[in-house]
Amino acid sequence: MKNAVILCAGAGTKLWPYAQIRSKAMLPVSNKPIAAYAVDSLTELGFDNIVLVGNRFAEEIKAYFRDSKNVAVITDSAPKGTAFSLLCAKDTIKGESFLTLYGDTIINKTDLERLVSAFEKTGQPQALLSPIPERSGDHIGCNLNDGKVNEIWGHSRSESTHFFGGFAFNGDFFDALQFNPARFKYTEVGMMPPVEAFLEISLADEMKRGMKVGAVVAEKPVYDIDKPWHILEANTGINIERCSALTQNELGECSTIDETACISGFVKLGKNSHIGKNVIIEGNIIAGDNTVIKNGAILQDNVVIGSNTQVRNACFVEGESTIGNNCVVSHAAELSGMILDRVYLYHYMEMNGIIGENTDIGAATVCGSLRFDDGLTIQRVKGRREFARNFTDSVFLGDYCRTGVNAVIMPGVKIGPYSVIGAGVLLNKDIQDNTLIYTEQTQIEKKWGSEVYGW
Repeated sequence: MKNAVILCAGAGTKLWPYAQIRSKAMLPVSNKPIAAYAVDSLTELGFDNIVLVGNRFAEEIKAYFRDSKNVAVITDSAPKGTAFSLLCAKDTIKGESFLTLYGDTIINKTDLERLVSAFEKTGQPQALLSPIPERSGDHIGCNLNDGKVNEIWGHSRSESTHFFGGFAFNGDFFDALQFNPARFKYTEVGMMPPVEAFLEISLADEMKRGMKVGAVVAEKPVYDIDKPWHILEANTGINIERCSALTQNELGECSTIDETACISGFVKLGKNSHIGKNVIIEGNIIAGDNTVIKNGAILQDNVVIGSNTQVRNACFVEGESTIGNNCVVSHAAELSGMILDRVYLYHYMEMNGIIGENTDIGAATVCGSLRFDDGLTIQRVKGRREFARNFTDSVFLGDYCRTGVNAVIMPGVKIGPYSVIGAGVLLNKDIQDNTLIYTEQTQIEKKWGSEVYGW
């Protein structure tokens, strides 16, 4: 098998505020676009025809992979669901067997290899599955019987045990896609599926017609990135995996470590990067090219830093955090989570969550990381209440935002791109795209002096 199709045409509306300016397949996790994990793994496994099906922002996908000779990007100009997006790739596969993956999912290379091996061994369609980590009703999933997919359910209350990460199909599966009814029949009474041509509908229909689908259960985590806090879950896992692989210092050309730095683990530095005076690193970290960490910066374990970035001046970076390219973290700033490219954190601020590209955080901006009742924030996505396991108390700032001095952002707040949070604002609700919010202060002026003060 040498063909693969990666489905990247989804609008990513549930990932707000991060899919407004990009395909969600191009959202970086540990400083690498989600889709690039699949492309790199497939390339290493010898796939020479990798097709990405995009829609909005397909140009960004083409630009990123333009030097990859085994990658083609096509556009589904009117996406109606994953089944019809996959059907767009029919002519590029030419009747051969192929893998199908989702552009918002990260799968370990060893599990992809097991999926390919199971298909080649049996000649039967295979599904790569992972146990459902949250409520069954949040997933299109399935249950298993004797090593095969038994039943497929759309957002079942309790029937599903695993969700789908990818598939291996024979070329004739494209014929089945043409008959997708674009309505999910495999739901329980009371469920309200949207009118959308899910790939799993075609798979369930073919199973009803007698097709057997093997089940390959992933041995490594499968990150299905559907909502903002899933980004942080994936980033944490990938950072740990990458940094834990270090068994010694790896220094790129012209990179240095100052003798006053205190490092309790191993570091990987790109070209022309430097760890300067009095830096404290409590574990393993990875940094790109032309990056400088200096002047008493403190970094915990499993931190990943991009290229052309400055981390300095007694700042603190919590474990598993990621700092993008061309960023500045300085002047006693504290970071827990992720900042994307070209983000500046200055002057005694504390940020916990995700900060989008080209965002400038004003001095002393802080965000809450713990509710008064110690509970998790109940998030809302497209009006629907979400009860997630982790990271819902984090703050999610979109791209191209700014904050004023002393802004306070409460736990779980999401802020749309191109927005400004003014000085002194205490923000406790989500803010939509392209919004300026500021306070109007009432001031009282009175006479004052020694005769009032008590003389």
